[in-house]
Amino acid sequence: MSFAYPFVFPIALAVLAAAWWRRRRGAKPVSYRFSSGSAFEGLPRGARARLRPFASGLRYVALAALVVAAARPQSGSTHVKIVGRGIDIVLAVDASGSMKAEDFSPRNRLRVAKDVAQEFISSRPGDRIGLVVFGSESFTLCPLTLDHGLLLDLLSSVDFDMVEDGTAIGMAIANASNRLRETDGKSKVVVLLTDGRNNAGRVDPLTAAELAATLGIRVYTIGAGTVGAVPYPVDDPLLGRRYERRKFDLDEETLKKIAEITGAEYFRATSPEALSEVYRTIGEMEKSPIESLRYVAYKELGPPLAALAALMLVLELMIVTAIAPLYP
Repeated sequence: MSFAYPFVFPIALAVLAAAWWRRRRGAKPVSYRFSSGSAFEGLPRGARARLRPFASGLRYVALAALVVAAARPQSGSTHVKIVGRGIDIVLAVDASGSMKAEDFSPRNRLRVAKDVAQEFISSRPGDRIGLVVFGSESFTLCPLTLDHGLLLDLLSSVDFDMVEDGTAIGMAIANASNRLRETDGKSKVVVLLTDGRNNAGRVDPLTAAELAATLGIRVYTIGAGTVGAVPYPVDDPLLGRRYERRKFDLDEETLKKIAEITGAEYFRATSPEALSEVYRTIGEMEKSPIESLRYVAYKELGPPLAALAALMLVLELMIVTAIAPLYP
């Protein structure tokens, strides 16, 4: 609950203090001469005498209610509406077998990539974001959407068994570009993450990059994984899981050219922290021109309080009329 006119309270307090001080200053001691009142001690009090403090209490409560009502108490809920045109972003995530490497200990590359992408999505409520998954082929798992809850659910479901092993970087860029081709976003961006070299698909990565550039799409590329041999899990049906040291061929040169052709940048992420920093950097470079309007639905609580105060004053008047001889 909030008050539209909170300044009413200090004003009422000041008036109350001034009235109390004036009454005390003007009060004069009064003395009465009487023989003795002991004969009246112990006599029962009548109904009128018992109602006198109750009537006074009603008056004070009514005055307090009027003060609170004058301050306009309000209750309500706040609604935030996002307005403006944001950025259209497609996340292209490599789900090939090499992403099982566990150099991002204690998790594999794909798991870390998904976690960091989730953080990125959550930080951009005003942007339409889509998801492309690629291995030997590329497909759209989620089209551009503002329903980030659905997008996050689909992202969490990404796994190695979705696509055959391979790395179709050119197809991923072409697929993502096709999703962005006819959108009306103020800016169009692809964030492509891979740990390998293009070895599948019908489209060359640089040709796909030229196509994206023609459509005004920037392709930020991220090379994931540490340098050298890394632990890679191998599931043996007889001996169970074991780890081998394997080295994967990351084609940084091509990834740099893709970013250069489309007017974007290439990043290398060798740890979960570095990958998070990469996404934060991209987020800073691609800021959304989004504004938010705050709407508050208020319910006025003052009128009911004023009506209650009026009822109390009427009740006090009725009691005072009934006990007039005993009321000062």
